[in-house]
Amino acid sequence: MAGPDLHDDTSADYEQFEKEQLVQDRDAAGIDTADVDDATAQNLVNNLVDADVVTPVPEDQILVHEPSGAAFDSTTQLAVYHRGWTAGRDADAEGE
Repeated sequence: MAGPDLHDDTSADYEQFEKEQLVQDRDAAGIDTADVDDATAQNLVNNLVDADVVTPVPEDQILVHEPSGAAFDSTTQLAVYHRGWTAGRDADAEGE
C-alpha cells in the first residue's frame, strides 16, 4: 500500500496558518500604552467627550466610556482603556 500523496497533504498549510494567527494575537496583545502621560490622556479624553464617546458624571466624579459602559475615575486609566478597546476592535475587524 502506498503512503499518502504529498500533494494532498495540507498539514503544513494549517500549521503555517496557525503560526500566523498566533503572531497576530501577540501583536494585538502587545499594544503599547505606556506612552500615555497626563497631558496626552487629558487631550484624548476631551476629544472623546466632544465626540460623545465618553460621558462625564460630575456628581460621581467618574467618566463613562459609552461603547463599553465601563466607568473610570482617572483620565489616564480611561485613555489607556480606550486605546486597548479600540485596538481590540480593530483586530477583530481585520479578522473578519
